[in-house]
Amino acid sequence: MSNVEKEPGPQGTTPPEPEPQQPVKRKREYKDFGEDEEKPTHANVDMSTIELKAEDLYDKEKVDLETIVIEDVFKLLQCDENGLSPEEAVRRIELFGPNKLEQDEQNALLQFLSFMWNPLSWVMEAAAVVAIILSNGEHRAPDWEDFVGIVLLLFINSAIGFYEERNAGNAVKALMDSLAPKAKVKRSGSWSEIESSDLVPGDMVAFKIGDIVPADCRLTEAINVSIDQAALTGESLPQAKKAGDQCFSGSTCKQGEAEGVVIATGSNTFFGRAASLVGQDDDTTGHLQKILAQIGAFCLVTIGIFVIAEIFTLYAGFRFAYRRGLDNILVLLIGGIPIAMPTVLSVTLAVGAQQLAKYKAIVTRITAIEELAGVTILCSDKTGTLTTNKLTIDRNTIRTYGPFSADDVVLLSAYASRTENQDAIDASVISALGDPSRARAGIKLLDFKPFNPVDKRTEITYLEESTGKLKRVTKGMTGIIIELCTRNKTDDIENKLEADVEEYASRGLRALAVAYEELDGDNPEAEGNGFELIGLLAIFDPPRTDTKQTIDDALALGVKVKMVTGDQLAIAKETGRRLGLGDHMYPAKVLKDGPAAGGRHASLDDMILDADGFAGVFPEHKYEIVKRLQGLGHLCAMTGDGANDAPALSRANVGIAVEGATDAARGAADIVLTEPGLSTIVHAIRQSRIIFQRMRNYSIYACAVTIRIVVCFSILAFAYRMDFPPFMILIIALLNDGTIMTLSVDRVLPSMHPDSWDLIEIFSFAIAYGLYLTGSTVALVNIIMETTFFQDRFGVRFTNNAYYPANANDPQVHMIVYLQVAIISQALIFITRSHGFFFMERPSVALMAAFCIAQLVSSIIAAYADWGFSAIEPISGGWIGIVWVWNIVWFIPLDWIKFAMKATVIKSIRRRRENKLAKEAAHGVPLTLTTSRATSMHESLYSNRVNFIKRAARRVGLGGKVSVQPEELQRFSSIQAQRVGATLARNPSRTPA
Repeated sequence: MSNVEKEPGPQGTTPPEPEPQQPVKRKREYKDFGEDEEKPTHANVDMSTIELKAEDLYDKEKVDLETIVIEDVFKLLQCDENGLSPEEAVRRIELFGPNKLEQDEQNALLQFLSFMWNPLSWVMEAAAVVAIILSNGEHRAPDWEDFVGIVLLLFINSAIGFYEERNAGNAVKALMDSLAPKAKVKRSGSWSEIESSDLVPGDMVAFKIGDIVPADCRLTEAINVSIDQAALTGESLPQAKKAGDQCFSGSTCKQGEAEGVVIATGSNTFFGRAASLVGQDDDTTGHLQKILAQIGAFCLVTIGIFVIAEIFTLYAGFRFAYRRGLDNILVLLIGGIPIAMPTVLSVTLAVGAQQLAKYKAIVTRITAIEELAGVTILCSDKTGTLTTNKLTIDRNTIRTYGPFSADDVVLLSAYASRTENQDAIDASVISALGDPSRARAGIKLLDFKPFNPVDKRTEITYLEESTGKLKRVTKGMTGIIIELCTRNKTDDIENKLEADVEEYASRGLRALAVAYEELDGDNPEAEGNGFELIGLLAIFDPPRTDTKQTIDDALALGVKVKMVTGDQLAIAKETGRRLGLGDHMYPAKVLKDGPAAGGRHASLDDMILDADGFAGVFPEHKYEIVKRLQGLGHLCAMTGDGANDAPALSRANVGIAVEGATDAARGAADIVLTEPGLSTIVHAIRQSRIIFQRMRNYSIYACAVTIRIVVCFSILAFAYRMDFPPFMILIIALLNDGTIMTLSVDRVLPSMHPDSWDLIEIFSFAIAYGLYLTGSTVALVNIIMETTFFQDRFGVRFTNNAYYPANANDPQVHMIVYLQVAIISQALIFITRSHGFFFMERPSVALMAAFCIAQLVSSIIAAYADWGFSAIEPISGGWIGIVWVWNIVWFIPLDWIKFAMKATVIKSIRRRRENKLAKEAAHGVPLTLTTSRATSMHESLYSNRVNFIKRAARRVGLGGKVSVQPEELQRFSSIQAQRVGATLARNPSRTPA
């Protein structure tokens, strides 16, 4: 009691003591998971005039056709529920374009020619020009033999690349084909069926169960509507829709029927926005093209230096005749350029693609195999990829509140479910029984009330045949069911239920409450003795059975897995926990807002790199995540199955469409899996690393041969004025490449870590091997020209039994040099393919057989070829034996050169790189894991889609630009309001009131 006296009331009376208030029972909020929804708003503009300014429409705070009240939608789109007039529809088609996605058609001829438009091809073409045009004169015919050989190799290479690209799937076409072909539309008050491509913003449309939504629309009427939009947004559950809600183009009506007003069509829809992102980077150079560019640049610089040196030395110094000097230069051009590198790599990749097909993986872009070997991060969609996309009752988390067991609760909830024409929830409950027939066994159905958006529950009244009693079961949303319960409902039970629902929600599980009552008498419509809460079921989309093992295997291979899903955050975290993936995940809004100030992450890039996944993402978010990870130096793979995954699949270094994926996802992907589960990805990664090792082995070999040919024959020309025949260099190249083709099936071991192209190491090995092999040839020629060692020891002779060669251009000296170069150059592959001693790693039978055949052919040519046009003559068996022994002696130390390089130069290079990365990391510079991402000044010239060719095509009218233009990365909803409102504001169809 207070000691302060109460003031007297009016007229001196004392107010009466207030009556004690009764405690008000707290109103419980059983907010099941996924119930959050945005309330409709009004357009924050003056609706008295329709002619809105473009800058207002671009401000999402003012207008958003997805969320504003439906009345404002009609005002902004200048339409009503009677639909547009046919004349107005025609006018709007001209304004907004058709409701379809258009595609770019490439000219086949220009596409084929584009494969001959890169520096490597230019050198081949230059050599062909030298052979056929510049080699005229001095009473000698053009060099037809070299010309035909070079052109043949060029066309083989281009044909392989052209065939590969023409067979690749067209993602935009797949997206376009997924649109509904027909639509039911109301024009001037009358319903009719038209092509969906003729729809325009403002049209009134209708659809029912089984139909594909023909355009983005806002519903004006909805009768028990459920929409499956998993392939668009990644949400695992079909979404119930009511009047005022938005439906996306390309989603499927699973239940009910609806009418709505179209707010966006074609490339402006949610679906179309995804299409515009697919192929956005088509003009960028692929990863393998970048590597080819840098290897090509190395070879070109090497050739260029020695060609210039020969021009000055042979013409200015030795005063060679025009044709003689040109033949020497042609030797460097033909022998120095890795003339069949693109072809050899294409064959290697093509064979690899066939091998991957054995693991049920179809490769639609074969260069993706090389990139898969270097993938450091695998971004995976959740719904349908990590999970089954099939709702399931989690029996381990069932809660019971009455005298019934968990099995009893499942059985009773199955009674309250449809056994035919089921929705996803009823199907999950029935399947939880194991035997669907039990859902009606032992009971007689008397009355059934299906789920509807108003009552939000199902109910069954049945006769239990064993006892003859009438009983009733209902299942549905927790808040609805508990309000129905009147029997045995206590505060303890309500507290327990509330805690269980909150726990479910925190784990991303949807709660389904079950209640039960008995009826007296035999009237199925009579009231029962009161519903009693008996159980709570948890519904979720379970992980695939092999997904956890797949993730563990990927981590063991050095590949980090991140979940990127359109589903809600709680569901993503629960799935991550169940898979051992981790639950350190963020909502998509952080991609716009960035990390919180003072948090653990200094930048958005750090957050993306550290996160286990992201939830609630839209297509442009997935695209942005992949793009940022690539910017940090990672090669990214992305798995998915829906149209919402298509942009990220297209952007990723390797897009992987899982089994059952939509046409849009398969079209955007580089690899398509044809059997369920992700275990195929692990097989594909291992196989791709085997293929990578084969390509790396060839790259070292090709660069070493370039050094070996260019340096060797330049030295022979400078020291002995040797004019080696260009045709024999072409023979060496053809035999070498024929053998190297078998590397595509060579036996190699995959790396346990992501592979990367360390070009400095490749070039270092190539220089060491090339100079060593140059020494082997120069030393042999020196002994032949300066001594009589072989003549004295082995009794060999030259033409006409001569003891000495006439000079360095003796046809038999040419043949000796040819045989020595041909044999040891091919033998080098056994060194480059092995990490230890060459005899410790057994080659494939195909490689060994090809090598033996090539050496046999080379020896037969040396023994019998007498081609006058090539300035060679056969040599005796003695000389052939000397060359073989000479090469064996020089071959043995090659392994020791490899080990010495690893212990000195390569070790020093790696130490310097590690120190540089450590310093960068200490200063906050993002760690670049893939060393091959360095750009090259020539890399764009190696792209198959060449800007020069495209510009030429447009000038002569042979090709057009893609009509679906890339858009800024932002929320889809705003772009619809901006385009529709802004266009109508500029072209009003009627005078505003």
